[in-house]
Amino acid sequence: MSHNRTAYVILGGLSIQSNLSGYELHKAIEENFGSFWGESYGQIYPTLKRLAAEGLIVPSNSISASRKRRQQYSLTDAGRACLREWLALPFQNDPPRNEFLLKLFFGREAAPGVALTHVRELQERNRRMLAGLEGIDKMARANQPRDPNMPYWMLTLGLGIALTRAALDWGESALAQLSSLQQVAAHGAQPAGEGPAEDKG
Repeated sequence: MSHNRTAYVILGGLSIQSNLSGYELHKAIEENFGSFWGESYGQIYPTLKRLAAEGLIVPSNSISASRKRRQQYSLTDAGRACLREWLALPFQNDPPRNEFLLKLFFGREAAPGVALTHVRELQERNRRMLAGLEGIDKMARANQPRDPNMPYWMLTLGLGIALTRAALDWGESALAQLSSLQQVAAHGAQPAGEGPAEDKG
């Protein structure tokens, strides 16, 4: 039976830690790989029920500290086999939907300085992203956990750091180019209503 990628995210999450509720799975996704993948509660909960019905995960009940009954899930052998089958398939990256790039592409139609403002904002976001990723990297290396998943997590983190640094380098170059374009436009602009000077001779 075919599954959407939310199903494989859930199977993967439960392969690392069992007995997780939908809320805990959502939190783990945000904390562990939210920088490159996101799932909403609206995607997670229906998929949990479908996977349980198919026997790929098994539900269990637990009592939380607040005395609320929570539905938790664990991976079955069939679920692990399904996850491994999907992992072996060629990966498919969807075409990106990046509003920053879309606005930059049409930047000539924007008011002067708009593209510069957008790039500066992107730079600030990427600086915060890099600081966060480098903090995770430093903490992971200091703790030296023996989790067998760690080499793969560090490879994923390493690519995130490399791509963010490359984006920051691009941003500095883009700021210089946009500043130059803005200066050329400012010096070349003529007052409104005036055209080229006519030859009176």
